[in-house]
Amino acid sequence: MATIDVGTNTALLLIAEQQLHQGKPSIKTVFHDQVIVRLGQGVDKHKAIHPDAIKRLIGAIEQFKTAIARHQAEETVIVATSAMRDAQNRDEVRDDVFQKTGLMLQILSGTDEATYTCLGAVAGFELEEKPYVVMDIGGGSTELVLADQKGILDSVSMDIGCVRLTERLFSSQPPTEEAYLEAKHIITTELHKNLSSFIQGREQVFAVAGTPTSMVKVVEAMPTYEIERIHGYQLTYDQVAGLLSTLKNSSTPEIIQMGVEPGRADVFTIGVLIVHQFMRLFGAPTITVSIQGLRYGVAMKELMANQKSSKSKLN
Repeated sequence: MATIDVGTNTALLLIAEQQLHQGKPSIKTVFHDQVIVRLGQGVDKHKAIHPDAIKRLIGAIEQFKTAIARHQAEETVIVATSAMRDAQNRDEVRDDVFQKTGLMLQILSGTDEATYTCLGAVAGFELEEKPYVVMDIGGGSTELVLADQKGILDSVSMDIGCVRLTERLFSSQPPTEEAYLEAKHIITTELHKNLSSFIQGREQVFAVAGTPTSMVKVVEAMPTYEIERIHGYQLTYDQVAGLLSTLKNSSTPEIIQMGVEPGRADVFTIGVLIVHQFMRLFGAPTITVSIQGLRYGVAMKELMANQKSSKSKLN
């Protein structure tokens, strides 16, 4: 099957085989791809998806459809998150995408986004017998999920995405000291609201999305994304603090030279600031980076639904 995650900054494709591993549902990655579409362009200010962003999204989906056809995926599920939730023209965008690609966007609530992201993020990891947190730093929002071996205990979606805050606060890169401090204050305030609920998972934290994977790439000076090295990498607080210190004084071209892709470089500083403030405020010594975000969780959900349907037919 294929799953497409339409985020505020990036559209991501996963083509996976659904299977059972030791009696438990699992997925095997066949192919994955990503395109930066910047769907959230101007959404925070204008509450609408820009026509240029719609064109970029449709172009990305058509590119993905070529790969889906090549791999003969039998089912495609496409979901959208923060930018589409916030956009007043979401229905028009969804209709346009359907008319031009034949795929119907499902717009997830913040709660569903957090749930599926958590499901995908920790798949395959050996979890300790204690609560853990999954953090998803998106373009429009940041989700936190608290869970344990029995399931999800709590979740929250905060409007502190890297695209949203960059567009709102940073008129230049590097940002002015005033803008940087304002961003830091807003992020800290939002995180502090959820400190008491989520701090019990601080010793086992997983981070997904483009910000943490790009952080590993920069910290390790990788010329390309080496998925095997990035997945499961543990970022330390000192590494994150050192990277942030460099970024806050760097221009966008300088950030690109560090290895951050052009479509992410201008919002990267805010993303790293979110990670840094989380680690500082919650006292998290390390964060484990997972490449398995929302699209993996959606695939897992579909697998479990298919498995349940098959059992019902047998009964």
